[in-house]
Amino acid sequence: MRPVAFEPHNHTRCIAGAMERADQICADKGVRLTPVRRRVLEVLLEEHRALGAYDVLERLNVEGLGSKPPIAYRALSFLVDMGFAHRVEKLNAFVACVDPRGCGQPALYICSQCGTIAETEVARSVDDVSGFSVSSIVIEIEGICPACLSTSEKSK
Repeated sequence: MRPVAFEPHNHTRCIAGAMERADQICADKGVRLTPVRRRVLEVLLEEHRALGAYDVLERLNVEGLGSKPPIAYRALSFLVDMGFAHRVEKLNAFVACVDPRGCGQPALYICSQCGTIAETEVARSVDDVSGFSVSSIVIEIEGICPACLSTSEKSK
């Protein structure tokens, strides 16, 4: 899995593809992507940045989809459980998964300047530790993305 967020890409197609995959996964698993869950996923997909639950709730409230924190937290919890989003521990926020079909164990690259988050998959070799059963891995790597690095080098 290549880190899409740091590369130029058709973001409209990126969002549409992620929504199609989410619809298909929900259909395959027999679960509903309710209007609130769908909108929360769309909000997360709008940018390759993390959003806090209250940021999401604010958007839902403006759009008339709810104003109580449990609404956002339930939708975010569903999206994380389904693999459509990741919780970014460092930021106490959430980011959409680029490809929930192929995202086993994510490594999240967080730009400390612009806030963009890119995702790649951690190598499966982590499971090879004798006698250790891995249930979850989240690696968060903070640094400077190529665009910010390029901008800072140009200003020198």
